[in-house]
Amino acid sequence: MRSIAALALAALVAAFTAGCGPDAPKFRTSDITGSSFGRDFALTDHAGKPVTLADFRGKAVVMFFGYTQCPDVCPTTLATLSAAMKALGPDADRVQVLFVTVDPDRDTQTLLAQYVPAFDPRFVGLHGDAAATERVAKEFKVLYQKQPGASPGSYTVDHSAGVFMFDPQGRLRLYASHGQPPDVYVHDLQALLRSGAG
Repeated sequence: MRSIAALALAALVAAFTAGCGPDAPKFRTSDITGSSFGRDFALTDHAGKPVTLADFRGKAVVMFFGYTQCPDVCPTTLATLSAAMKALGPDADRVQVLFVTVDPDRDTQTLLAQYVPAFDPRFVGLHGDAAATERVAKEFKVLYQKQPGASPGSYTVDHSAGVFMFDPQGRLRLYASHGQPPDVYVHDLQALLRSGAG
């Protein structure tokens, strides 16, 4: 019985240290490699083209859920990601930032096309109908809920505020909690780009 416990403990230690070798990337955000969620999405970009995660293969993908009338979290996060893209220099051409609206009633394709690229022309806004939005949010474990305003059209939307990052092979690797500075994104995106197939 004791030997079985010792073997189990050894296996557990091996599992936790497997990614800690000298060649393993050292991330500053949460490493969620191997997660069973966030596998794909099917939405429409702000140019009207249907897209899935496979359309961005070969680039590190940064994905954030929000809405255009968000008063603070969303513009702050997009501005942070814009600063990170500038700091990445030529590496920024190998990164794709995606902004997924959780407010499909108000965030039309036209509005997303004006709002999202204003932070960086390379940023892409994604939208879907209510059902598609719900499916994608569920796949990424993102919560969102309308909060009534003074008039029917002036509601706000409470939503999860983290950022997801995929490697160039389309695998979900990292989760950044709200409020990370640009240098954290720069560091981890460079590590993802360097890690190649790893």
